Amino acid sequence: MYISVKDTTKDNLKLETLSLFREYKKTAKTELRDRILKLNFGLVRKEAHHWVNQCHESYEDLLQVGCIGLIRAIERFDLEKGCAFSSFAVPYIRGEIQHYLRDRGHCVRIPRRWQEVGQQAMAIRKDFQTRFNRQPTDSEIAQVLEISLQEWLEVKLAMRNREPISLDVSVGNDDDGETSLGDLVADPNYRSFQLAQEDQLRLQHALAQLEDKTRHILEFVFLRDLTQKEAAEQLGISVVTVSRRVKKGLETLKNAMGKEIF
Repeated sequence: MYISVKDTTKDNLKLETLSLFREYKKTAKTELRDRILKLNFGLVRKEAHHWVNQCHESYEDLLQVGCIGLIRAIERFDLEKGCAFSSFAVPYIRGEIQHYLRDRGHCVRIPRRWQEVGQQAMAIRKDFQTRFNRQPTDSEIAQVLEISLQEWLEVKLAMRNREPISLDVSVGNDDDGETSLGDLVADPNYRSFQLAQEDQLRLQHALAQLEDKTRHILEFVFLRDLTQKEAAEQLGISVVTVSRRVKKGLETLKNAMGKEIF
């Protein structure tokens, strides 16, 4: 019977991780947690490699964010469930990276082809500047890209307006000082914003009142985007239990907040 070196190394990693977890659960020493993190850092690297080609974030930033997810998994891992730590940790790592990318994503989504055209145009500008010591005109860029001038202008406008303009941006000078855009734009949604902030605070308070297991299940299902079946497998419980606790947890949150929010 042939046993590969890779399989042996993987088994040794599992055994060493479990041994460290037993000590960590008893002592909660930071150095033990750091050793567990170092042993399982490959999980973070694998997820970072997966996402780096699908976004504009750097590999190093994704590694740092993934490590936050790995630390959270370490803190919440339960040896008694009999689940492999790697299987337990990956959803935390992936979820942390996904939430980071959502927060960092552009407010206005543009077609992937236009994104590629925009990236090509940046390279064209740089090359043109080096060769001719000046910036290319829009017509010259469109010619190199082999698209119409009208399409290039649309792409250019879309790339420029991907991000919102800050309300703090200065729009002019007057005798009393600079005027910001926010001073000139009415905000009819201010009251709605206040209500949303209040709802968020009430929701955080209501979550703190839930049992740990119920709160973890809601976190897996609604924050980590896992199905109830996946959450059940990660927590080592039945799908029926997950479904029951989700329903109970949501009812508790509704009652605690004083109104229906789901």
